[in-house]
Amino acid sequence: MSSQITHYINGKRVAGTSGRTAAVFNPATGQQSATVDLASKAEVRNAVESARSVAAEWANTTPLRRARILNKFLGILESRSEELAAAITAEHGKVLSDALGEVTRGIEVVEFATGAPQLLKGEFTENVGTKVDSHSVRQPLGIVAGITPFNFPAMVPMWMFPVALACGNCFILKPSERDPSASLLLAEWLSEAGLPDGVFNVVQGDKEAVDALLFDPDVSAISFVGSTPIAKYIYETATAQGKRCQALGGAKNHMIVMPDADMDQAVDALMGAAYGSAGERCMAISVAVPVGKATADALVEKLVPRINELRVAPGTDPAAEMGPLVTAQHRDKVVGYINKGVEEGAKLVVDGRDIRLQGYEDGYFVGGTLFDNVTPDMTIYKEEIFGPVLSIIRTDDFETAAGLVDSHEYGNGTAIFTRDGDTAREFANRTQTGMVGINVPIPVPMAFHSFGGWKASLFGDHHMHGMEGVRFYTRLKTITSRWPTGIRKGAEFVMPTMK
Repeated sequence: MSSQITHYINGKRVAGTSGRTAAVFNPATGQQSATVDLASKAEVRNAVESARSVAAEWANTTPLRRARILNKFLGILESRSEELAAAITAEHGKVLSDALGEVTRGIEVVEFATGAPQLLKGEFTENVGTKVDSHSVRQPLGIVAGITPFNFPAMVPMWMFPVALACGNCFILKPSERDPSASLLLAEWLSEAGLPDGVFNVVQGDKEAVDALLFDPDVSAISFVGSTPIAKYIYETATAQGKRCQALGGAKNHMIVMPDADMDQAVDALMGAAYGSAGERCMAISVAVPVGKATADALVEKLVPRINELRVAPGTDPAAEMGPLVTAQHRDKVVGYINKGVEEGAKLVVDGRDIRLQGYEDGYFVGGTLFDNVTPDMTIYKEEIFGPVLSIIRTDDFETAAGLVDSHEYGNGTAIFTRDGDTAREFANRTQTGMVGINVPIPVPMAFHSFGGWKASLFGDHHMHGMEGVRFYTRLKTITSRWPTGIRKGAEFVMPTMK
């Protein structure tokens, strides 16, 4: 019998009242494991009202007290990281070690957010004019919301809410309905850490819940991670309502392999970056760009046996290197892209379509797949597949390789493998992408830097977490003050100046 996954409003789990639900599946078995409630507009409004009732009090809570609550939450996360990882694997399908890695990267943002007293310090200038002082403060927006994807059900929410809470905002999380259990654990552990009821709420749901947040007049800002078409919709709709918005979209991340690269290092990097988490990462490397025929031939020769030896298994198997895809529908979509690549003339070197695991025949598995001789006009190059499919585009020189990266509509992340510092610096300086790795395949910034792409990979002005996150979740206020000195000059009708 499957369990029921509910909302979390005003400090407790709350069963849905909309009458709408969705099934949650174990991707390794294909069996339904739970049912999740889907919120109505009225239920979303209940969460907003819960936040509204405590928003002023939380905004006026000292940054030090907020930091101490987050520090207690950090301790709970660290002691129960395996429980959270197990919940992720059960509903997403990624291997346990990868789920633990996700939790760890989320924890790092909580660690950053515990520095709230330091992060929220303003600036002060004495005597900007005669006996006139000026200082700035950063104040919270009020109620903010996060709409997060299935591929990182713990890490991506933790890109958002720790910084938002540290800055004095109330937060409403709308997680993916495909793997919603992690959101409830996070909510309960925040309450256990001492977060006041109503400051953090979870509404499970689909587009109805999303639209309710987008149009609610009391929600001041929206953070989103997902596909580019939806990111564009979220951004345009939110900003049309006068909300602040950061909407991270899709990606097609290239890795250039120069002739002087350490080939074994490059192959190791590609294996993890292309096939880790079954390719369901916005920072996955899905295109390898070897420079020169000899480089390309050597790369393919070393990749093929490694891909064939990939240990594909349920995420709970300690030996597993790659688990299933998240849903049957997504598996079929990825297989459709592989079919399209063959149809359009790419060379299918390793075919992952027909993988079958004994005892898990109904699981959503696709094996590691490799295409060679891919061209820029092919669908598998132009579109984000979000699966374990690596395409190789052969190029003759660095300029052509770098041009491929810059001409693609997405600009999330990229990498170059080389021993040449001049080449690496030139590429890092000129590339039209938000995150760059030099001999690092997945250049996800640490929590005290910020995450975000360029072009169609990001809609909005601010990246996530780090100081960009602080700026997104606060408004700048500047105060100019002069205290009476016993001298009156009378009314002045010109623009104030400081002489």
